[in-house]
Amino acid sequence: MKISTLLRHFREGAKNILRNGWMTFASISSIVISLFILGVFLLLALNVNNLASQIESQVQIRVFLQLDTAQATIDSLSTQIKAIPEVSKVEFVSKEQGLELLRESMGEENADLLEGYDKENNPLPDSFTVEVLDPQTISFAAKKIEALGQTSESNPFLSIKYGKGTVENLFRITNAVRNIGLVIVGGLAITAMFLISTTIKMTILARRREISIMKLVGATNHFIRWPFFIEGALIGLIGSVLTTVVLLVGYDRLIEASQFDFGLMMIKLVTLKEVGFLVSVLLVGLGTMIGIWGSTISVRKYLKV
Repeated sequence: MKISTLLRHFREGAKNILRNGWMTFASISSIVISLFILGVFLLLALNVNNLASQIESQVQIRVFLQLDTAQATIDSLSTQIKAIPEVSKVEFVSKEQGLELLRESMGEENADLLEGYDKENNPLPDSFTVEVLDPQTISFAAKKIEALGQTSESNPFLSIKYGKGTVENLFRITNAVRNIGLVIVGGLAITAMFLISTTIKMTILARRREISIMKLVGATNHFIRWPFFIEGALIGLIGSVLTTVVLLVGYDRLIEASQFDFGLMMIKLVTLKEVGFLVSVLLVGLGTMIGIWGSTISVRKYLKV
């Protein structure tokens, strides 16, 4: 196609948008509303997934040792636990450190409950804090650690705790939340596609007579399609860009307004920097493709060009 012909099609497509004011407004409004609802649920799904990841990342295995465990045995166990494929980090916590951590967790108002306990009179055992690469594999890692103690002549482990039962239920809930969010976003995306494309089809259908006249004067199907193709792309692009700007500006204000309240709850929203590019590409790309698709299908199928 010649550049002059392509520029002509762009001019005609842009003129059609201005010429068909109310139908263009209806199409862009349909895109803005549909993509805005989709974008809201997309941001919600991303934040729910982030919250689930935050919760999962806090899951740890606590390995408590017998009170008389020798230092050589502790060093050997540390090396063996680190060698487990699922394990990412092993930290030794002495009983003195454990007592200090317990004091910190109980706060000043309950400090009197630990009065009388010191380095010489400490009932707490030494322990390991174990983190895993994938929180979903924590039960497998715990079983392998437990097996290390069972292979020893005298089991050096007092207990191994990771919230067995509770952790599995937590993972089931977080996986269900992720899947439900994915289904909702996918369903809204499909609904938006059909709603927007239907509106654009109506816009083109209202101009059947214009297309018939063009065919009567000898215009080819290819020549007729291009302006509508560009018009649909521009309508989709304008609507999706408007939606993206409104959505991301609103989300940025929401983060600023809720930062203090959510901070107290130890909940962190996904930052605009983390989701801005992804949301922009998805919404602008989807809106533009739907505009092109709606125009192309309408001209070919509904107008019998």
